[in-house]
Amino acid sequence: MEMLLILVVALSCCVLVHGHEAIGFCYPEFGSSECGVSEQLQQQQKLDREQQPHLPSFHFRPPQNWLNDPNGPMWYNGVYHLFYQYNPEGPVFGDKMVWAHSVSHDMIHWVDLDLALSPNEQFDMKSCWSGSITILPGNVPVILYTGIDSNGVQVQNLAFPKNLSDPFLEQWEKSPRNPIMTPPQGVAGDSFRDPTTAWRDPDGKWNVIVGGLINNEGIAFLYQSEDFVTWTKVEHPLYSSPGTGMWECLDFFPVFVNSSNGVDTSVVDRSVKHVLKISSFSNLHDYYVLGTYAPETSKYIPDNEYTGESTDLRYDYGKLYASKTFFDEPNSRRILWGWANESDPMEDDIAKGWAGVQTIPREIWLHSSGKQLVQWPVEELNKLRGQHVQVLDEKLHSRSVFEVEGITASQADIEIEFELHNLEDSAEFFDTTANDPQQLCSDSNASFRDGVGPFGLLALATKELNEHTAIYFRIFKGSNGFVVLMCSDQRRSSLKDGMDKTPYGAFLDIDPQHEKIALRTLIDHSIVESFGGGGKTCISSRVYPKLAINSEARLFVFNNGTVDVTISSLNAWSMNTAQMNRGRESYAELDD
Repeated sequence: MEMLLILVVALSCCVLVHGHEAIGFCYPEFGSSECGVSEQLQQQQKLDREQQPHLPSFHFRPPQNWLNDPNGPMWYNGVYHLFYQYNPEGPVFGDKMVWAHSVSHDMIHWVDLDLALSPNEQFDMKSCWSGSITILPGNVPVILYTGIDSNGVQVQNLAFPKNLSDPFLEQWEKSPRNPIMTPPQGVAGDSFRDPTTAWRDPDGKWNVIVGGLINNEGIAFLYQSEDFVTWTKVEHPLYSSPGTGMWECLDFFPVFVNSSNGVDTSVVDRSVKHVLKISSFSNLHDYYVLGTYAPETSKYIPDNEYTGESTDLRYDYGKLYASKTFFDEPNSRRILWGWANESDPMEDDIAKGWAGVQTIPREIWLHSSGKQLVQWPVEELNKLRGQHVQVLDEKLHSRSVFEVEGITASQADIEIEFELHNLEDSAEFFDTTANDPQQLCSDSNASFRDGVGPFGLLALATKELNEHTAIYFRIFKGSNGFVVLMCSDQRRSSLKDGMDKTPYGAFLDIDPQHEKIALRTLIDHSIVESFGGGGKTCISSRVYPKLAINSEARLFVFNNGTVDVTISSLNAWSMNTAQMNRGRESYAELDD
């Protein structure tokens, strides 16, 4: 499809906000309120915001009702596609789930299309559950998905585009050969689901894994095919681990060892490691292991075994689940999507009429240490940045707090770097037996006053701080260097009762003696995504303040430790509202 090239001219103005430079940008093509354009759209957004103060403004969400797993994200012929689990009947998980479908030119502004897959055959009569997309030779995308058949059994099915000339691939046809995979012997009918994007070995065979369970052993069942229609289960799984429960929404992909660029799913050579991502149904966390894939034996050898314990690596140590990646070939990057489910009671979801959002799409790559992955919001998100406040070289004294003014604190993007000195004399000793960071964050809070930290941000806060979500760091002295703890504490996020306000925590693998402690936080009314250390540790949370909403929300930087901390730099932006759920005919207008 021929794409239009649009030259965007941004008008800017400068003001001073409490002694710091503030810069505002006008983006007419995105309906920015600073530009005085699209008055009808602005009025509708204002009405939505008044009635729905927790409705995200720049995170992907459906027009209404329930959303969960991202399915089959891809870039195809100049268009980004996102399919996702959706209940068209209401804001709760449904008895007949479907594949909803949206398209975008930048993964920020979205057009809503007709449903891609709905239950209407014996092999998916009770639901069309999660799956993936693989692009076959000849540039033909194909869906592999789990159907809940008329007997309630999970089976794997194929679907193809009805019209490849349609740039949006709006209509899909199910294969007459379905189901192409059924539960293996010994596997219960409700424990066999979510086929991955397929990869092709050097010998030409296609491979796909499906999550499953036998006797509480999590399993990645491996299937192979010559033609992508007839599949045979390999005698051994790609990988399994006893005592880890049901595995679902698996993902398997290579990452370059010496580059942050993404790589095609079928690449297998010494330049890559392989990532196996496991969504654990027992605790709704996304874990991953790094390792080596051997195509000659069809086996995966992890660097460290997956145990399902707190020491395992995770994409995100808060609210992110059932994630899915894809290779964005024109930009040489791998992109991750994840579901951030609600933390409020079901009756609140029913009252507001919607539930579930996707986290901001993240670029993902292997850190130069080879020990972990790194994630960062896609650069396209920066187009939504508006009013800008900057603070440089500000000393944050012990037990102090200051407000970041001049931005819309309920809808913001903040990047901050902290610098520490004299750690040898001030950091507390770290008990090496305390290896559960979430428990450490639960045992204290942002008002704890001892040693280096806590210091960080108070997001979605009231002026009196009786509501706030605290994202902060504490520094300890260990036997082999310093230990950095990152926490996201939701316990004072709302005066409302009945919310899940569990605090989250993770260790951040940096050396605070020689590195600044960097934090980026995205605030979008009821979702807060935080990236520590340039994306080495990520924590997302869902919060529902009663008072700190819309223009009443505030943002603070604080230091409750006994040691002064320097803010090397702080940049904060108001975020404009993304265009979401518009009709197919308005796709071109996203660039007008």
